[in-house]
Amino acid sequence: MNNRTIPFKQRPLDIAIVVFFLVNLLFITYVVDFEQLVIPDPSHFTYPAWPPPVAVDVIHWYGRTFDPLLMARPVWWKMTIVIDNVFFGPFYLLAIYAYVKGKDWIRIPSFWYSAMLFTNVLIILGEERFGPYAAPHFPVVLMLNLPWLLFPLVITARMARSPEPFREPLGRRAGSTQSIRADTAGAS
Repeated sequence: MNNRTIPFKQRPLDIAIVVFFLVNLLFITYVVDFEQLVIPDPSHFTYPAWPPPVAVDVIHWYGRTFDPLLMARPVWWKMTIVIDNVFFGPFYLLAIYAYVKGKDWIRIPSFWYSAMLFTNVLIILGEERFGPYAAPHFPVVLMLNLPWLLFPLVITARMARSPEPFREPLGRRAGSTQSIRADTAGAS
């Protein structure tokens, strides 16, 4: 073995990426976005079993105050939500595991995910700025959506550096002589 997996706690960028995945998995995908699938018309609805009523109220307040597109829910918008629930949700589960454990097989799916997310968010922001459901406070909407534009770029850059993004050659890290001895001892 010529290299070792860099421990997760020594990969601060990956920690930030995993936090982003967790926010998406636990809040955006299966609370905010799911609400838009189970409540087709936010002006006439009964509270669903999920998400909780307080979450529905906050989502609708945000939509009425800042984001008319979220309240209008055209078909193309709902399709981005379906993509999030059906594809991105499972990806977040796999990616959290792979990034924490340093599994290189997540590299190509990370590229696919980043390209899809960046494309979706860019299209949505175009509508939010120039479309029939333009946001009355576009700078607020842009700032709140900026992580979903920036993280795909960060993830792409992170994964583009190496075909083994979570590995480093043995002996590369300063102060890792004990790790090298342990790895060498384990190999003999």
